[in-house]
Amino acid sequence: MLVVVCSLKGSPGVTTFATALAARWPVGENPILVEADPAGGDLMVRFRLNDSPGLVTMAAAARRNTDPTLLAQHVQLLPSGLRIVIGPVGAEQARASLSALDLSSPLRRAADQPGTTVIADCGRVDPDSPALPIIRSADAMVLLARPHDDELSHVALRLTTAQRWSRRPGFVLVGDGYGTREVSQVLGIPVMGRVPQDDKGAAVLCGHGNVRSGPMRSTLGRAAAQIAQLIAARAQAADNGMLSGVPRQVLTANRSVPEAGLQPLGTSLRNGACS
Repeated sequence: MLVVVCSLKGSPGVTTFATALAARWPVGENPILVEADPAGGDLMVRFRLNDSPGLVTMAAAARRNTDPTLLAQHVQLLPSGLRIVIGPVGAEQARASLSALDLSSPLRRAADQPGTTVIADCGRVDPDSPALPIIRSADAMVLLARPHDDELSHVALRLTTAQRWSRRPGFVLVGDGYGTREVSQVLGIPVMGRVPQDDKGAAVLCGHGNVRSGPMRSTLGRAAAQIAQLIAARAQAADNGMLSGVPRQVLTANRSVPEAGLQPLGTSLRNGACS
């Protein structure tokens, strides 16, 4: 299974959430997290890793190698044991690696192997993003946004286009702001879940604190686990042609962030413009 995590505007914490999602993926699989952000990767610096192997070495090897285990040959391990393919820090090198060839192919081949899940951090997606082939080939797309006027207005403007990238798009809100139900009604799309603002949990995923236990105990980790379960269950149900068979509790959106006292969405968002 290939899952991509991305955003349309701002920096809602795509890398942090993608790492949490991989760390809390359902038991029984050891996912591979791939930094495929054209703006450059963060995990090498966060965890003081070597600059290779990673995305650059995989891109070079993929030109002459169609082995489905190629992706796994270019991983490094986080202290928690999570397998990652690091992206280069520089945007120029990252874009060059992503543009060198259709990188969706090695990711797709790996994800097609039984019991293998690949989670790709595609960062902020622009119309000319070299990560688009990966997004279009994915089994599921998780689109992150903070529930504020500026980010949601961009989602409203580009939602129809973004929904054409993936057959299984999912929308996740990050932090405080407008209410989950209200955002869903105004934009006309279901909200898969809501990720709370969790500085301590995020710090663990940035290479600080108790790396081994943090993702399991933090509110960020619990929210990521719920969303991971939902993605996996939906994919399984869709594969079986029985989406209605997904348990009710799995389909329920995450209510980790209180919604009381939030103000109604402004008409500027309904019109698709920034306020």
